Formats: sequence, C-alpha cells, structure tokens
Amino acid sequence: MQLTDIKGIGPKGEKILNRLNIKSINDLVNFYPFRYDIIKRSDITLLQQDDKITIDGTVENNPNVFYINRKLDKMTFRINVGSKICTVIIFNRGFLKSRLTPGLEVTVSGKYDKNHNTIVANEIRFGRIVKAHIDGVYHTVNGINSMGIASYVKEALNNFEFISYIPKTLEKKYNFLNKKDSIYNIHFPENPKVLKEAIKRQIYEELFIFMLEMNYLKNNKMSSQGLVREVDYNLVLKFIKALPFTLTNDQFLAVEAIYNDLTSNKRMNRLLQGDVGSGKTIVAIIALYINYISGYQGALMAPTEILALQHYDNIKKIFSQYDIEVVLLTGKLKAKEKRQIYDKIETQNCVVIGTHALISDNVKYNNLGLVITDEQHRFGVNQRSNLKNKGLIPDILYMSATPIPRTYALTLYGDMEISSIHSMPNGRKEIITKVYKEQEMKCVLENMYSELKQKHQVYVIAPLIEESDKIDLTNVDILNEKMHKAFGKLYKIGVLHGKMSNDDKDKIMDDFKNNIIQILISTTVIEVGVDVKNATMIVIFDAFRFGLSTLHQLRGRVGRNSLQSYCLLISNKDSKRLEILEETSDGFKISEEDFLLRGSGDLFGFKQSGDMTFGVADLKRDYKILLKCKEDSDKFLNSDDYLSDENKYLRKLIEFSTNLD
Repeated sequence: MQLTDIKGIGPKGEKILNRLNIKSINDLVNFYPFRYDIIKRSDITLLQQDDKITIDGTVENNPNVFYINRKLDKMTFRINVGSKICTVIIFNRGFLKSRLTPGLEVTVSGKYDKNHNTIVANEIRFGRIVKAHIDGVYHTVNGINSMGIASYVKEALNNFEFISYIPKTLEKKYNFLNKKDSIYNIHFPENPKVLKEAIKRQIYEELFIFMLEMNYLKNNKMSSQGLVREVDYNLVLKFIKALPFTLTNDQFLAVEAIYNDLTSNKRMNRLLQGDVGSGKTIVAIIALYINYISGYQGALMAPTEILALQHYDNIKKIFSQYDIEVVLLTGKLKAKEKRQIYDKIETQNCVVIGTHALISDNVKYNNLGLVITDEQHRFGVNQRSNLKNKGLIPDILYMSATPIPRTYALTLYGDMEISSIHSMPNGRKEIITKVYKEQEMKCVLENMYSELKQKHQVYVIAPLIEESDKIDLTNVDILNEKMHKAFGKLYKIGVLHGKMSNDDKDKIMDDFKNNIIQILISTTVIEVGVDVKNATMIVIFDAFRFGLSTLHQLRGRVGRNSLQSYCLLISNKDSKRLEILEETSDGFKISEEDFLLRGSGDLFGFKQSGDMTFGVADLKRDYKILLKCKEDSDKFLNSDDYLSDENKYLRKLIEFSTNLD
C-alpha cells in the first residue's frame, strides 16, 4: 500500500507529507502526535484574562485575511458561542477562509483575551464538541493541518499490519497493551489512562530495539580483531609539537588512548566527546596522522556538507606540510570531479573527508584503516556500519559535541571506550551568559548593537518556523520583522531554518561566514554547523522551550576565537533553571543538571526530543526504562528465545539494522 492509495492523498498531498519526512505508510503510522489537547467545552463566564479556552459555536461572518508578509497571514472572524459573540484571530490559516462560511459549526482552541472579548486561536476544528475527548496534535507544514494528518492516519491504520517487536514473554511480564491497541490509542486515545499505557508500551519497544542493537553490536565487536600498526610514538610527539598551539591535558590523554588502540591487535571502537570548541577535531587529525604513517587510509564523515568542508579546509592546512593528500567527497560535486576522486580513493593512500557520499556504492577504498564519524548520533547505525564495512577491519572513532554523564554514556555506548575532553583550549574566553525577561528587550537590542558596531556578528534563535502549536511563541518570521525594524537600515539580516533546501541553507551560511550577513535568524539547525569566528553573540528567544544541553550546544556557536562572546537567553518562564547556564560553562555538569531536571516529563505538554530519533521515547526522560531494556535485551539476546520462529521479525530487524558481516 502506497501513500497515494489513501483517500485524499494525491501527488500534491504526497509531496506535502514528504516535507514532514512521511514517505511511506509505515512513516505515516509512526508519525505520532507531539502534544495532546483535552477537548472539553470551557465555561467562558468563568475564564480570566489570557486563560486557555476551547469552545464551540457558529461562524457569524465571512473571515477577513490580512497578509503580513509572503509567509505570514492573519485571519479574523466572529463566532457565536451562545452567551456572546467573540472575535477569533488565528495566524497562518488563511487557506481555510473559503470553508469558514456563516452558520458553519466549529470548535476553536487558544487563549482568551477577556478584555477585548477575543480568542487568539491556535486550532480550528470543524463541528461541535459532542463529548469531552483527547485530540492528538501533529507537527504540520503549509498545506496540511493536524486534523488532515489525523484523517490520513486513521485510514492507514485500517489496513496496517501490526508487528510487535517485544518478545511475548516480556509483553506478558509487563502486561503491555498489544501493538495494535497501543498504536491506535497513541493517535486516537480512549482516555488519559489508556493513552499512558499505550505510550509506555511504545517507549519500551523503541528502547528495547535500541538496546538490543547495542548489545548485538557489542557481542560482535568483542571477538573482532584489529589492524596491527607499528608507529614510533616519537613521530606523534613531533607532529604535536609542530602544531601552532599547545594541547590541553585532556587532549593529550585522548591522543594517548587512541595511539594505544591503533597499535594494539584489538579493533578500536572509541567515543570522543567534549563541548563544541573543546578541540576534538585536532585529536581526530592526530589519529588520522597516526593511521596514515602506518600505511592506511583514513575517512572522516560529517553530517552536513558545510561541516565536511570545514573539516577539509582545517585538515588540508595542517597536512600540507607533510605532503599528505586530502580529498573532499560530497553529493554536490560534478560527475567528472567525483570520478577523479573515486580514482584517488581506490588507488592512493589519501585522507578522505565527506558526507554520507562516503558510503555510496561507487566508493571503493584502497586500504581503509580508520573511520571517524563526527556528530555520530546524527547518523543511523546502518549508515555507520556501511562505512565501517568499506574496509577490512578499520578502527572506529566516533566524535560527539553532546557531552553526557558517564553513567549515561556507558549505558548508551556500552560497546565503546570513552574519552572525554573537559577543558577548553588556551586563549578561549568563557562565554558570558545572561537571562533576560521579554520586558528587558531594549537592553538586549542595545547589547546586540554594541557588538554589531564593533563589526561583529550575531545569531538570533527562534524555536519555531511558523505559528502552529503555541500562538504566544516568537517565530522566525516575526523575529525577522522585529530585527529589520531595529537594525534593517544598518545591517544585512538573513534567515535560516530546516524547511529550506540544502542549497539555500548553504548559501545563507556562506554569506554569514563571509560577513555578508551580520545578523542570522535561525532555528536550531545551526546547533552543529560551520565556525564563524567573527560571531560574538547569540540571542535565544523563548529559551524555556529548550533543554539545558541544547542551549549549551547553541551557546557553543559563539566564542570560537579570543574575543569576548555573549549568550543572551530571553524567557519569562523557567528562569531559575536557565540560571544554571549563567553559573557554569561545563557541558558535562550541565548535562547532569539537564538529566535530573527534565524528570518524567509532562504527558500533555511539549514533547522534548532526546539525542537519538525516536517516535515517543526520550533517552533522558525514560532513562529508567532504558536501563530495564538494557537488562532485558541482554538476557533475551543470549537466550534460545532470540532464535525462535516467533521472534524472526525482530531478529531480521536487528541483523539488518546493524548490518554486520
């Protein structure tokens, strides 16, 4: 069954769903709500100013739509709720104008402005509230709303084959709902109690599969023999001494550990973690050098072309004095250029830098000895395994700028050795961080102007691309307007977000890097990106929406030089939690605090994402379940039950996803 087999989904609808990464029926069924609203009619006579409201009534007039700019519209109409007639305001729903005819029965949800008898809505549903119920709210893009996605999901579920990946013994042990009921209730909950049970079951299944993959990989690696290298450590020390800077003690310890791994007969499988700017890249470069002088090729894979190019420039500069060939392979290269690089990779002992293009079938390595993946959590297990298996038995080094507590790391990466860089390179100044209320915006703008006058650059971060689930949150378009009012006549302003094409994103980042753009308004897509040494300030709006670790990652986009840099957090909520960032710049300490503070989460609040990509699970929030899955999966993998016929689908999933020879 294809997406277009579902009633209402044509070629245009399929393209819209593709923008949400829904490319199959399976993707659609596993595209879960990110929030749940309890739909119960509010008593408008009891509401106070700015209270949340859900109320039904009839449309009184044809809506008026005002276009604020090309991407933002504002629609208004009146609704008769029985006791009074209210004005409804909603953003980016102009496409509903023709359907909202006088007399139509609708339900609106949002915030009630009692002083002006106005409902600032974030959702419009057709029809009245028959009885109190729970509605899932889905992430959307222009061209489809949450209710449209729900209708497609409902039809898809009618013909979907539900396969449980939890062994029956464990389903019985924990008294889980069956797979079909859990999926149905995540999308269309019967009641809060059943919804919690459904979510609990899916969290367990996702984390069980994840830990089963980890244990499967671990079991395969324990028997894995590595390449044996003979490298004089004095040559490594000579290379380090020639660098234009001095390594920190943590960097030295990491280099020593990697050297010992590479010169042993065991296959290296090491995680190198540390804050943005802590100096992981130079450790990786030293590892590539050790590997090169032992006669092997090295490959470094980055998650984006911008980051791959950055690594290429840095590595080529350092290796130029050693006559080491460095090549860059990305998807953007022309066919002729790719063929030339393919030939070099197949015939020469070169260092290869690139994106996922490194694992394409066209790439044949000469004698690959070392594989390094940067921001390794952004690649799937299958992608990493494909790169590994390009060589005979290459050693593996994973780099991550997401510091996590050691006990947590040992759970997630139990099959790896771990090196952590805590200290920052000499000469780096600590980023000054301050929390501001929205009422203090004048002070924030003055701080921005102070940096801009010094010909420095500024990041401005918004948590949303467009108005959707929370009407009171600042978004990219509104911030763009505000920044243009404040600075548009003096400075060039650019906008960057995840819904742009890769080419457009690269163009904006290049312009910012080259100081053509002085203020870059962005979502968190800049969390891992190109170094802009001239950027000395980052301003993060609605900072309460982010976890501390994410804010710390964003803060790491500045302070990439010897200049004093600043991080300004704008929030009227949760300021006590945010003050932790004012007090410390230690990413490991912050990750501990983040882990402790986020707790069990709020079922009916915004779902915060973990480091990995899951449908409902969150590695930090669901840590206790993760530990249980670790124990259960290890026992299951080493039991006869794993090889039984009833678990063949689970076995195929694990063996396919890990993709080991």
